Amino acid sequence: MNATTVKTNLLGLTRTELEAFVANMGEKPFRARQLMKWLYKRHVADFDQMTDLAKSFRAKLVEVAEVAVPEITLTQVSADGTRKWLLAMNTSEGIKQGIEMVFIPEPGRGTLCISSQVGCAMDCTFCSTAQQGFNRNLNAAEIVGQVWLANKELGYQHGGDRVVTNIVFMGMGEPLANYRNVVPATEILMDDLGFDISRRRVTVSTSGLVPQMLKLAEETNCALAVSLHAPNDTLRDELVPINRKHKIAELLDACWVYVNKQNARSITFEYVMLDGVNDRPEHAHELVALLKGRPAKLNLIPFNPFPGTRYKRSSAAAIERFRDILNANGVIATTRRTRGDDIDAACGQLVGRVHDRTTVRLGSKLISVAVQ
Repeated sequence: MNATTVKTNLLGLTRTELEAFVANMGEKPFRARQLMKWLYKRHVADFDQMTDLAKSFRAKLVEVAEVAVPEITLTQVSADGTRKWLLAMNTSEGIKQGIEMVFIPEPGRGTLCISSQVGCAMDCTFCSTAQQGFNRNLNAAEIVGQVWLANKELGYQHGGDRVVTNIVFMGMGEPLANYRNVVPATEILMDDLGFDISRRRVTVSTSGLVPQMLKLAEETNCALAVSLHAPNDTLRDELVPINRKHKIAELLDACWVYVNKQNARSITFEYVMLDGVNDRPEHAHELVALLKGRPAKLNLIPFNPFPGTRYKRSSAAAIERFRDILNANGVIATTRRTRGDDIDAACGQLVGRVHDRTTVRLGSKLISVAVQ
């Protein structure tokens, strides 16, 4: 093999793509299925250990393929058991970018929060990640590699119980602004020869990229979460700048299309609770008007502060009052328990290390988000 030949990272290939890859090597499609079982069921990355593959095929794989995962540069463990990793991601210039991944253990489930971009260009004003700016999209292999790496770090053993049971695209980045890499990654996560995670346990979150939401409804069947954070356009324009392009009415229409296309149970709406900003009783009643009678669940998230923010967390009493108004009026609402805030692993706190970032803010100028 020429020294300049770039090896293909198999973790970024869907079943169909892997079948095409091995076909180009002169092998039968069943070799792709064998490879997937080694990668995702037995968690083996060394081709020499894939003993039911012909030695000649293994030798060819060593020449043209690899199983590469992000490099861990820092691991932190919270008092509540939440675990956060800082992962180094290379760029073409050789600069080490940093993204973050978080594992939240709970009785009967383990949720892994993964990143889809280095930084974020959406500029939501209450989010620490957004204040880091944006550098680039992660490719499918870098996204899937996070899950593969987490399973390894958490001690997953072939034939044992799952450690990671749920995947949420709620780490760094706007997943639907990286559409062409996020969708194949979700396919690998849900493939029965891949991680074999139920479609109801793989959740893609978006701040409201409506065209991509409608496209997603046609092309995949994972769960959808929407960062709402305000009950009216005036307030949401301030908190979530993409609302200036896609207003709440348009956003909700896309949500109901998604439910109908995917025969989904509901859409989860994320709502960060900001003291004196969006947590008043009148805001709760506005949400009732928007969501009552709809297939919707509201997840109330106590704001997690970060250096330099102007916002404060709503009081426990205000959050409880807000939730009770919603529930009493037929809108299912729960309060998310804050996890990992002592290691800055809670919602909205992920920052990573973003170099050469986009400095123009979506909030000041609606730049064209690099949707690929």
